[in-house]
Amino acid sequence: MNSTEDKKNGGAVAKKIIRIAADVLVGIILVFALFTVIVTVSSNKSEDGAATVFGYQLRFVLSGSMEKSEYTDVSGYKIKSIRTKSCVFVKVAPKNDAEKQDWYGTLKVGDVLTFRYYQTGSGGQQTITHRLVNIERKDGGYVLTLEGDNKSSEDGVVQQVIDTANPGYSYVIGKVTGQSYFLGLCVYALRQPVGIILIIIVPCALMIVLQVIRIAKAVSEDKKEKLKTEQSQKDDEIENLKRQLAELKAEKRADETVDGK
Repeated sequence: MNSTEDKKNGGAVAKKIIRIAADVLVGIILVFALFTVIVTVSSNKSEDGAATVFGYQLRFVLSGSMEKSEYTDVSGYKIKSIRTKSCVFVKVAPKNDAEKQDWYGTLKVGDVLTFRYYQTGSGGQQTITHRLVNIERKDGGYVLTLEGDNKSSEDGVVQQVIDTANPGYSYVIGKVTGQSYFLGLCVYALRQPVGIILIIIVPCALMIVLQVIRIAKAVSEDKKEKLKTEQSQKDDEIENLKRQLAELKAEKRADETVDGK
C-alpha cells in the first residue's frame, strides 16, 4: 500500500514539475519574443537603426569588418570579433564635456567603440563599430585610432582617427559592452514573414494550445472528481440500506424466537 501511494505521490510531483517547467519555458519564449519585437520596432523608427533599451543602444552590425581574422588576436579582449548581423550593446558616452573627457580616460586599447565617422569621398557620415588600437593624450582631449578586426593581410586595413578635441563630424557614440548573434538573427528574421511566424505566431499558438490542454484536463478531472463523489455517495447509501436490511432481519429473527417460546 505504501509503495503504491509513494508511486502516486511521485507521479503527481513529476507532473507538477513538468507543468511548472512548461509554464516557465513558454513565459521565457514570450518575453523574448516581446523584447525582440520592441527592439525591432525601435530600430526601424531610428534613422540609423539604433534601438535604446534600458539605457543602452542596441545596434546591428551590417558589414564583416569585425569578423574573425587570422591576422588579429582578440583572445585577451573582453569583446571578441563580431559576426555580421550581430546585435551589439553600446553604453552611450556621457553628454557633458567634463564627464566625457573623464570617460575617454577610461578607454584602453582593445575596447570596441561605436562612432559616427566622416570621410571625404565615402558618401558622408557613417556609423561604424571598430576596435580601438591606439589612444594618445593631447591638450584638450585624446586622439583615438580605430580599425576593424577583419584584415585580409597584416597591413591591409583602413583605420579611422578621431580627435576628441576637434571632432568635427566624427565623434564617439559609445563603448560596446556586449554582443548577441542570436538576438541579431531574431531581429533580422522579424523583418521577414517567416520570422514573424516563428518568433511571434508559433510561441503564441503554443501558449494557447497548452492553455486549452490544461483547461480540458481540468474540466476532465473535475468531472471525474464529481463522478467519484457521486459514486461514493451511492456506495454510502447502499451500505446504509444493507445495514438497515440486516437490522430488520435481525429484529425479525428475534421476534420469531420470542413467538416460538
